[in-house]
Amino acid sequence: MATLSPEAVWKTNKHQLLDLLDSGQIARKKHLNFYAPSFTYYKTNYFSSEPNLFPTISVTGSGCALNCKHCEGKILETMKSATTAEKLYQTCQRLKQKGAVGCLVSGGSQKNGSVLLNEFIPALKKIKQELNLSIHVHTGIIDYATSKALKNAGVDAALIDIVGSDETIKNVLNLNAKVEDYVSSLKNLEDSGIPFVPHVIVGLNYGQIKGEFHALEIIAQHNPSALVIIAFMPIRGTSMATIKPASPIDVARVIAAARVMLPKMPLALGCMRPKGKHRSEIDILAIKAGVSAVAFPSQEAIEYAKNQGYEASFSSYCCSQIYKDNTA
Repeated sequence: MATLSPEAVWKTNKHQLLDLLDSGQIARKKHLNFYAPSFTYYKTNYFSSEPNLFPTISVTGSGCALNCKHCEGKILETMKSATTAEKLYQTCQRLKQKGAVGCLVSGGSQKNGSVLLNEFIPALKKIKQELNLSIHVHTGIIDYATSKALKNAGVDAALIDIVGSDETIKNVLNLNAKVEDYVSSLKNLEDSGIPFVPHVIVGLNYGQIKGEFHALEIIAQHNPSALVIIAFMPIRGTSMATIKPASPIDVARVIAAARVMLPKMPLALGCMRPKGKHRSEIDILAIKAGVSAVAFPSQEAIEYAKNQGYEASFSSYCCSQIYKDNTA
């Protein structure tokens, strides 16, 4: 175990990685947290999502200045729209009346890669104080002042995608920024004191691995509350709809490298990843690679965990909640 390094994990071929995952050299959790928030319909023999418990709200509606090639605003169209501070509060008020425990506040990016959050911060503070909802926020590239304001408003967690390739930032995100801007964002979040949960998207560069290991290295230089690994998923109607996503083994390699690099970090396989057989394979490999949590787990993964003797619990929260729920 002492000789296993993230670099060694990263350089394995498919068969070597499968052998490594089966060998037990990578530390695994005894307890798994499964999450199924209201982002999408989910139903297995073990758990079903409920439509209003933890939805996603977009503060820009379906608008996004970047129009990233992998999304082109399609994901925003699946969210509840609340484009003013008043609408955001009213939306959360209605959700609370329907039994909501929290929500994910997101939105399209501005030209500089940030999400327009400043004008919503007073509403977020009011939501926390009066409605006591758990609030997770997608930030995009973020400065210190906004980070601190979110912290002071009582936001439970700031979520940020970390991209480790300048080429991917330019060609996929349509963003005039550099990896260094994400490094600065992590520092700003860390310095503000807000719990923050970086996400790494496997295969964002047209399904190819490019910069994911560097993204992990950047994250490891900071002290996040948890880490979420997600994977590029082709979305109908976008210019990347026909792109083949990263293989399950490549997703597993990123997870395994992350686990070895950050052995005590709460680590989740997040909600964005391909469906069907692809998902089942990823989920089981992720469990073998030592994740603490899986969002919207496939039935096959749940049964695998059960057969392997894992203790497991289900939750309607966003999987970033693992930083609070993490169990040895």
